[in-house]
Amino acid sequence: MLNGKTFVLLALIAVPGARTTRAQEPTMAAQIPSPDDPVHPARSQSTPLRQEHRFWDKKNAWLFAGVGASRALDYSSTLNLRRRGNREILVTNDLVDNHAAFAVVEAAGTAVSIGASYLFHRSGHHKLERWTSIVHIGLATSGAVRNYCLKTVHPATAP
Repeated sequence: MLNGKTFVLLALIAVPGARTTRAQEPTMAAQIPSPDDPVHPARSQSTPLRQEHRFWDKKNAWLFAGVGASRALDYSSTLNLRRRGNREILVTNDLVDNHAAFAVVEAAGTAVSIGASYLFHRSGHHKLERWTSIVHIGLATSGAVRNYCLKTVHPATAP
């Protein structure tokens, strides 16, 4: 059986960021219902105060699919860039010319993005969790568009 002070202590542990002073403890104890009070049953400690979302919810699934699609677009645009005679600026040309290794790099980039989102999710930074994917989609897509917009290098012809 929990007394008032123990129940306040448990409530403070369950609610991150909630702090009281010694002067507030009796007031808080009076407001929090006792576990054996039949009129006001105590709330379950496992119930979160704010609505949390699952990591693999529909919105994250779409965002991760977008990250994968933008990385696939970046892969194809970079190969197109190399076929037209241009040089890759972020990784070595030898890596890009090895298609299997370059595909692994693109897949690893997608996995790192999902992993960073998961770390933000676990630490409670849910906006950053979503924005990681949004920024990744934007950067990969803009890089792919840049690759497609570059002019083809024409070899200099000797007179």
